[in-house]
Amino acid sequence: MSALPRNVPTSTALRGVRWLRSSRSTGMNNCVETARPGSGRLAGLVAVRDSKNTAGPALLFTPEAWEGFVTTLR
Repeated sequence: MSALPRNVPTSTALRGVRWLRSSRSTGMNNCVETARPGSGRLAGLVAVRDSKNTAGPALLFTPEAWEGFVTTLR
């Protein structure tokens, strides 16, 4: 079994995902957006991209790793 990828070179490759922005965002595109790919090899992972560069790369995390990161920030 091969390891899961840690990123995708362009977030536009994640077709059909719904990107969500924090409710605390100021609307100035100065935050990150998250999505959950629902099918294929990336199903179940959390994709994270820069809201200023929506066609740019996306980092991929397991839900546990992303939750741990967010919890640490709080």
